[in-house]
Amino acid sequence: MDKGTFIRTIILAIALINQFLVSYGLYEIPGTAEDQTEFISYIFTTVAAAVAWFKNNYVTAKGKKQKDVLKQKGLIRAK
Repeated sequence: MDKGTFIRTIILAIALINQFLVSYGLYEIPGTAEDQTEFISYIFTTVAAAVAWFKNNYVTAKGKKQKDVLKQKGLIRAK
């Protein structure tokens, strides 16, 4: 798993955990009203999910092979 995939996965996990806590009233961002907390949580989760979904995450063995071929052909940056 490359660094970008790892970071996007961690951020998505944090967003989903936060969404769960806010949904059940177990967590509140200090200094915000209850409605604002849920809205902020929904926005955070939506953005994290969209970024994780749109980015290419080469996690499986097949995906890693595809990434290697793309690097060899010069179609993506080598990291």
